[in-house]
Amino acid sequence: MIEVMGRLLPVVDGHVHVFPEDIRLARQAFVERDGWFAELYSPEKARLASTEDLIESMDRAGVDRSILCGFPWRHAEMCRLHNLYMLDSVAAHPDRLAWLGIASPHEDGAAEAAWCLANGAVGIGELNADAQGFRWTDADLLAPLVGLCAEAGRPMLVHGSEPVGHRYPGKGTATPDQLLALASIAPDVDIVAAHWGGGLPFYELMPEVSTTLTRVVYDCAATSYLYALDVFPTVINLVGSSKVMFGSDFPVLGQGRLLAKVAAMPWASVEDAATVLAGTAERLFGVGES
Repeated sequence: MIEVMGRLLPVVDGHVHVFPEDIRLARQAFVERDGWFAELYSPEKARLASTEDLIESMDRAGVDRSILCGFPWRHAEMCRLHNLYMLDSVAAHPDRLAWLGIASPHEDGAAEAAWCLANGAVGIGELNADAQGFRWTDADLLAPLVGLCAEAGRPMLVHGSEPVGHRYPGKGTATPDQLLALASIAPDVDIVAAHWGGGLPFYELMPEVSTTLTRVVYDCAATSYLYALDVFPTVINLVGSSKVMFGSDFPVLGQGRLLAKVAAMPWASVEDAATVLAGTAERLFGVGES
């Protein structure tokens, strides 16, 4: 928990990444096997965190629960390796962690996603079109995965990127128009558009866009790399606190550092803070307070 406006509030970090030992200890082998992994993790300084690293971070920062994301592997066997690790991690820390299954729309990704959901995953993600070699406008390719999530009533967390601003490893091309296309072909699925949806919430001032994005929420993962903190009250004023979810993108950003900045902001109300820090993630992922 963390203190905001004189009250202790629970915190659910809806966007963190952990990696199994097989990948952490053999980084170069996976760099050679996956181009997107190479873009992000070729530099040795790019941290690959374990579940134990995450739990230590959560304890220091005051995070009650975290939602594990894997990595957007393109190939099924790599997705399964990572999914098994996250499944074991949650079994070891059931009161602190939940997980999102990772699947690629290629190689019968719906089957891997179905396996994940049957084994306790609370959603699917972080999906990444650039990493996994597709476009969010490809309705036919995405239909099996979208249909599965709709039938199961589980959300999808997807990478978003800004069409303007500085370049950085992993930015990609999942710009607001692409994510809007996804929302159009997945009207019955809750979608978490990561990294503020690449700026998508600002387009909700257009009535036809807002109507299409009824079931889309935005996480704040990697905020400090992308936006001034004014993005929080600005987006909340545009779309409401129920469409904003706290996420750190650990270990890209430290949980404690970002959380301290967010807690110290001049919130309009403690209710808004409670919704962003835990309520949205609890509603979407079906996790309760610790």
